[in-house]
Amino acid sequence: MGIRINFFGPWRNRLGESPLWDGEAGVLYWVDSMAARICRAAPSGVRYETWTMPQMVGSIALAESGLVVALRDGFYLLNLRNHGVVSPIALPERDNPAVRFNDGKADRQGRFLAGTMRVGDADTAPGLLYRLERDGSCSVLERDLVVSNGLCFSPSGDRLYFADTLQGLIWRYAYDVLTGEVTDRRLFADTRTLGSLPDGATVDADGHLWVALVQAQRLARFAPDGRLEQIVDLPIPFPSCPAFGGEDLRTLFVTTIADSGHRLRSDHPDAGRLLAIDGLGVCGLLEARCRPPESHARLT
Repeated sequence: MGIRINFFGPWRNRLGESPLWDGEAGVLYWVDSMAARICRAAPSGVRYETWTMPQMVGSIALAESGLVVALRDGFYLLNLRNHGVVSPIALPERDNPAVRFNDGKADRQGRFLAGTMRVGDADTAPGLLYRLERDGSCSVLERDLVVSNGLCFSPSGDRLYFADTLQGLIWRYAYDVLTGEVTDRRLFADTRTLGSLPDGATVDADGHLWVALVQAQRLARFAPDGRLEQIVDLPIPFPSCPAFGGEDLRTLFVTTIADSGHRLRSDHPDAGRLLAIDGLGVCGLLEARCRPPESHARLT
């Protein structure tokens, strides 16, 4: 039957990001960063819920009691077993208004990695890539970033993919599954040759990387050695992040952008809606659950 692209639900987001499938509950989470909102919906779209955060939302990861959330200044727990209470875990950027947290993903062992990006035109505030440890402390893995993006892991968890969007480059690292340390950074792909900077990304069960080509209105699939294998054209502008989900993990959900608050704005009537793509012939992987401490924040 070929590839089928449909809208997932009627909802529009200003800045849709961080789609996340919860295989145990059978629901899709995503965020509207500009609206400071986390959303959840059943695959049928019948059940739809939202939680408003105290700050702009960058990304989310599954946790035992809800979600680990990267807000503007750090990591928080959204406890869905306790009426959606939001409590801080670690706030490494609490005193730095020139950056905010952006894209993030849990590694296969349940540690949460998320990077920061510069806010506005501030060129003196470098972004950092953080790893949230299980004890609530934070480690810095990369420095001097502009817009951290594209975080995801190989199926075995021993490779980390990461992009600094404004460079147009995707990097691949060796990732130590025991310690979470990164080494051996190598260039994986240059998406500028495809007419776009890279945005969010995910990995399928075959180890291929799917990247949102935000400016080209496309998705790109790269083989583990960096070869371009497939391009999927999309019906609406500014795709921001893909994630596999659905009962068999064969649906690729894609968030999009209507107004990023900075460079990307669209007057397309469906801008900001979610897409559900079927018929790709591949399946995804279940995301790991984080187990952060549920105590007061560390000021890393």
